[in-house]
Amino acid sequence: MTVLGLESSCDETSVSIIRDDKILANLISSQHFHLKYGGVVPELSSRAHLQMITPLFKEALIKAKIPKEEIDVVSATAGPGLIGALLVGLNFGKALSYSLNKPFVAVNHIEGHIFSGFLMKDKPEFPILTLVVSGGHTLLLLVKDDLNIVKLGTTIDDAAGEAFDKVAKMIGLGYPGGPKVQEYAQKGNANAIKFPIANLKGDYDYSFSGLKTSVLRYVQKEYVNSENIPENDKSDIAASFQNAVVKALSQNVEKAIIQYNVKTLSLVGGVAANMAIREKISELAWKYNKKLVIPDIEFCGDNAAMIAYRASKLFENNIVSGLTANAFPSLPKDAFQSIEI
Repeated sequence: MTVLGLESSCDETSVSIIRDDKILANLISSQHFHLKYGGVVPELSSRAHLQMITPLFKEALIKAKIPKEEIDVVSATAGPGLIGALLVGLNFGKALSYSLNKPFVAVNHIEGHIFSGFLMKDKPEFPILTLVVSGGHTLLLLVKDDLNIVKLGTTIDDAAGEAFDKVAKMIGLGYPGGPKVQEYAQKGNANAIKFPIANLKGDYDYSFSGLKTSVLRYVQKEYVNSENIPENDKSDIAASFQNAVVKALSQNVEKAIIQYNVKTLSLVGGVAANMAIREKISELAWKYNKKLVIPDIEFCGDNAAMIAYRASKLFENNIVSGLTANAFPSLPKDAFQSIEI
């Protein structure tokens, strides 16, 4: 079975073709021009997707060495994401599905991340404890099989990725925040400043708003603003903040490993590219003798291969969206609804 995947939820346009779970093509065009604006500009993102999606589709066919008629299933990200950007990929996919008379599968972007570990040679084994850390989402999930995903915890305010971006701005590191914080943290002392970790009533929920505010108060007290922070101090702040995030994420993961009998520990999402987080999750997998699957950096960020893979499994389970599928900007409140396990 040959599946086409389309991804356009934010600032990466991606087209992928997979056949029987083997990646034939996975092309990604990143919109670097957002750097000068200090963040993604939705309207400009949508226009860039419009410009890139057709050339990328043609290039993917060439790289995969197949005509478009050999595509069996067309899939695209439906959400969550920027609504204008989502509509570009979703409508392109619908039009292609209609013209080729092939089934169409709309994919939840977060589900794409959740199953991105299956793109690796050494694949996860169910049940999987999965930590999703991306720009807009932080989720701890128990993945029992292809269709049964249980939410153990989520963030009650900011996601980890949002906190990275905001803290980077507070201390004058620029955008994108995640890579900048990691770069400075490597040169800093992670124990220089003790930033707080939220203690929540929910067993596995997260909160990063207080941590973010604590960094802001520290900067205001010690330096007034980011322009007065010496480079060495920026490194210490970045390292101490990153250390607090790693502790917050890992302590819930460790609790869940102890409580639930899982075979695999998986870390996915854009922030999964952070080496300190990867190392800590790797330590937990080794400590509790769990199989560890973390996607390669290429598959941590937004990519269409994970969308195509997820679509293939949905299609195998007779889940087809049709041409009436709508885009959705936010993760539905009932997504991965917590249930008694």
